Amino acid sequence: MYSSRKICLPIIAILLACAASLAGAAEPGSFGYGSVATPAQIGGWDIDVRGEDGTGLPPGKGTVDRGAEVYAEQCAACHGTFGEGEGRFPKLVGGVGSLRDERPEPTVGSYWPFAPTLWDYINRAMPMQAPHTLSADDVYALTAYILNLNDLVPHEFVADRNSLPKVKMRNRDNFIWTDPRPDTVTKPCMNDCVNAADVRISSTAEGRNLTPRTTGPLDTMQQK
Repeated sequence: MYSSRKICLPIIAILLACAASLAGAAEPGSFGYGSVATPAQIGGWDIDVRGEDGTGLPPGKGTVDRGAEVYAEQCAACHGTFGEGEGRFPKLVGGVGSLRDERPEPTVGSYWPFAPTLWDYINRAMPMQAPHTLSADDVYALTAYILNLNDLVPHEFVADRNSLPKVKMRNRDNFIWTDPRPDTVTKPCMNDCVNAADVRISSTAEGRNLTPRTTGPLDTMQQK
């Protein structure tokens, strides 16, 4: 006759073996489902272009003349034949010197800080009805054409990954790239912190009409 000890030991061994098998099936540090993204899948999303030096711009090139052809086919219906805008679609040309006016016209020529980010925007968002469908060469050509419409590059200009970062945009120097607000640059204090009694407010947005506030329903929103 078997004792209870002899019966339980094999059962415990089987349970331990099953547990070890299940533990080995799941990869450490994962939830055990999904799959690792392939380089091609990552490449489909990794399309950003940096403005200041053009990092991320792909190989390719485009002329102003080729850009005029692509523009007529893909862009003119919304942005006008010469970038003057159609209906409620935005202008791409003009507005130089208007940014301090009561009704500023922010266009590629008046507002945009970097030429490479113009390429990036066209590439990822245009044409509106079929974004990210243009070839790299056609995006370079459109960029060259729009820059030429704004008198930022000559007619002979050829846009590519080397020439675009060198284009000096009119509003480039009027952007502030470092946030001066102390609460965005100060590291959290863990010891020897500033005495709260010594802190003085040096400036405030109060009374500058910078931020609207709601005084009732949203449709009656008024500036403070």
